[in-house]
Amino acid sequence: MLIDTAVLTAENRVAGFELGQTLAIYRIDEHNQSTTLMLVPASKRQMVCPKREFLDTHEVKMLPGAWNKMRAQQGDSLVQLQLRHLPGPNGFAQGLTMRNNPSTGELRFESQAITQDGDTYTITTVLANTDTPKPYACEHKLTWSVGDLFATVNTTFINRSDDALTVDMLSSFSLGGLTPFATDDAPGRLMLHRLRSIWSTEGRLESEPFEKLHLEPTWTGHAPNSERFGQIGSMPVRRFFPWVGVEDTQANVLWGAQLAIASSWQIEAYRKGDEAHLSGGIADREFGQWFKHIAPGKSFAAPTAIVATVVGHVDDLGHALTQSMVKAVDAQPAIEQDLPIVFNEWCTSWGKPTHENMLANRDKLKDTDTKIMVIDAGWTNRKNPEDAQENGDWNVNTKSFPSGLEGISKDLRDRGIIPGVWFEWEVATVGSDAYEMTDAQLHRDGMILKVGTRHFWDLRNPKAQDYLANKLIKQLKDANMGYLKVDYNDTIGLGVDGAESLGEGLRQHIVAVQDFFRRMRRELPELIIENCSSGGHRLEPSMMQICAQGSFSDAHETVEIPIIAANLHRAILPRQSQIWAVLHKCDDAKRLNYSLAATFLGRMCLSGDIHELDDWQLDIIKQSSLAYRDARPIIKDGKSRIHRDMGLSYRHPTGYQAIIRESVDGNDLLVVAHRFGDKPNATGNITLPDGNWSVKTNFGQKDLLSVKGNQLSVNAAPNFCGQVLVLSKA
Repeated sequence: MLIDTAVLTAENRVAGFELGQTLAIYRIDEHNQSTTLMLVPASKRQMVCPKREFLDTHEVKMLPGAWNKMRAQQGDSLVQLQLRHLPGPNGFAQGLTMRNNPSTGELRFESQAITQDGDTYTITTVLANTDTPKPYACEHKLTWSVGDLFATVNTTFINRSDDALTVDMLSSFSLGGLTPFATDDAPGRLMLHRLRSIWSTEGRLESEPFEKLHLEPTWTGHAPNSERFGQIGSMPVRRFFPWVGVEDTQANVLWGAQLAIASSWQIEAYRKGDEAHLSGGIADREFGQWFKHIAPGKSFAAPTAIVATVVGHVDDLGHALTQSMVKAVDAQPAIEQDLPIVFNEWCTSWGKPTHENMLANRDKLKDTDTKIMVIDAGWTNRKNPEDAQENGDWNVNTKSFPSGLEGISKDLRDRGIIPGVWFEWEVATVGSDAYEMTDAQLHRDGMILKVGTRHFWDLRNPKAQDYLANKLIKQLKDANMGYLKVDYNDTIGLGVDGAESLGEGLRQHIVAVQDFFRRMRRELPELIIENCSSGGHRLEPSMMQICAQGSFSDAHETVEIPIIAANLHRAILPRQSQIWAVLHKCDDAKRLNYSLAATFLGRMCLSGDIHELDDWQLDIIKQSSLAYRDARPIIKDGKSRIHRDMGLSYRHPTGYQAIIRESVDGNDLLVVAHRFGDKPNATGNITLPDGNWSVKTNFGQKDLLSVKGNQLSVNAAPNFCGQVLVLSKA
């Protein structure tokens, strides 16, 4: 870590720290005294230019007196907060944003220090308001480890007064000074990137110019504007991922952040003067029904944020942010390092699994690298057999599993398979005895919280913890299960009772849920946990860091699977992204190849009528398994670039997609391509990294792709086909 200047002080009003490829610049604004954090790619440091001091347009110059000295920009604090006892923001901001109010504006720089722990450095900056009857402070920590492409931010509010204080908004991160490469308001060059998400259509990249989002500054800079977005409830990846990027398209630089939060959250792109600013954290009082009382002398820590700046493409930003999950994933059970293939029987039995069927599918897959087999929903006893689910009691259906979970687990382990089982353990549904245990379940407004057929266990309640320890953890231990699929099929909504605000109640409950995930791993260290929430509703860092894998989507066998799977490379690690290939006896070779090729965009998971497939169909699965062996190192550690020439529709895709993933050493490439509908003759050429590339592995539609030197050609081919290549540098 190279220090360009001394740490920030009241006298030394600018400090810069080189964090690998990133320069972190702290500055104290001479006019409003705010302390701003600005990130700049180190390679672009010479491009940072001085900003204009005043607006110089005709209409401003025509204003009378001192009014024609309108400042073009002011500093924006690296911490944003709103305290209940202080006024909110002015300039028509009420209900639009809670940023830049007196609570934030009265923060003054107090101290900055650097600490080192091995290869990890932390810059701690303290801002405080001491000139008040109710003093308070905020501690901001920027942490970076040598070799990382990202840094983490942790923000803590500290009540230094003798009275309780109520926080209505507290940011996890706030990045200022966008863009530092333009002297003015950078017309036409700022772009906002975010990832939209709904059920079975996760991760659609939305890229909008600031002008289209109405984020141009006003002619005097008087009225602020904010694009505040996020989600409310316990499905953090619903409507949007907690992920954002801002791009200066002329400088070819992007800034971005990802929130590690599994409850309600918000992100804001904010503009008042020439510079744009980016912040995010817990969904505030206006947006998410959240506020927090802080007792005298106590503190509150906001959720962690991951921040990065890169030169290049939005895919480069996604790669930098997702690297924050690598260390946690490396600590998962050792077998996960080899990315074993998974079989899940959900699309085989559709809720009616049996002991015999599991073994029949195992026999069909014996010559593949399938190492994990999962019993999905339907393994429990139901009082009413017509009910789709009766979750909560978790008693085995002995008609389907005569020797219980212990019996099927032993039979699978005897065949070299890690047995897995499905639980939706955070809820109890209508018909179960557990559904009536309302004293251990979540309430809102004094009433039991019911969503559809579900009640939700209150994981803050010891009774709920004890019940689940017996029904879940003990049962997994007794059955010697090695894999747990955790499903979660509805959202709590805006919040729950049990804290000073509904939003805080929700946050506390989700923290307790995640603590229970950690407890499972402590008691079952080799347990592989899959994070599933109706597919992809929980694909955010705090959940992905405590689980080995995540279900990429509930798009079980749709044509859009490769599109969604590719999208997720920007948000989670492909080595954690479990992608399904649902295979049927009626599938022809083209359909089998299309489905199996998509799984090379992450973790291969097989389902469907495996036990009924003909030998020629099984041969295609075996071929894919062999090809997957060569692809696994690149899936595990690589960098992706998405290439598309396709229409807007995911449900009815046209054109083609090709994902190029480069190995860490740059000597190998994984190419996963899919042809969609209506345009079989649409072709394209993609320039690969420098080198003379040769084909090492070829799976799927043989004529979709061809390679010559460093040119990859997408050729005319049948609709809805797929091909995978592993290329090596000659």
